Amino acid sequence: MRHGSIPGARGRVLPLTLLGDPVLRTPCEEITEFGPQLARLVEDMFSTMYAARGVGLAANQVGKSLRVFVYDCPDDDERRHVGHVVNPRLVEAGGVVLRGPEGCLSLPGLEAGTERYDEVVVEGVTLDGAPVRVRGSGWFARCLQHECDHLDGGLYVDRVVGWRRRKVMWQVGRAAWAR
Repeated sequence: MRHGSIPGARGRVLPLTLLGDPVLRTPCEEITEFGPQLARLVEDMFSTMYAARGVGLAANQVGKSLRVFVYDCPDDDERRHVGHVVNPRLVEAGGVVLRGPEGCLSLPGLEAGTERYDEVVVEGVTLDGAPVRVRGSGWFARCLQHECDHLDGGLYVDRVVGWRRRKVMWQVGRAAWAR
């Protein structure tokens, strides 16, 4: 992406991977090749995220088992955070644990109260291989944790327990996209 360009403006909208596809449950591979193919993937991921009205998107959600995610997410102070992280690692998680509504583009139309830390730090690199450190709080912290989980083969429903889990799994079973 060139500086000053709008992320996703030149990308293609890719098909979303839905719950049940094994790529969502497989830990993603570290990225070792940086170049035009990775830049194109990130651009396409932004386009796909915007088309689906999401706030974050991991590569395995578009069928690519690679450690990269994109985001355009506000924090609780309504500050907008836009970017991408290649080979992210969640290096700090703290503050209080809050249960809040969480959904996923790979489980369209569903959400459940999910517990997450309200302060996190993610480290990785940019498309150019430059180190990046992203600090998130509130809603943005939730987004960063959600995307990191995806890259490890996890989904938010894995963190939901008790009656909330039974309810969301019942909804999954009844969803038209799950059949």
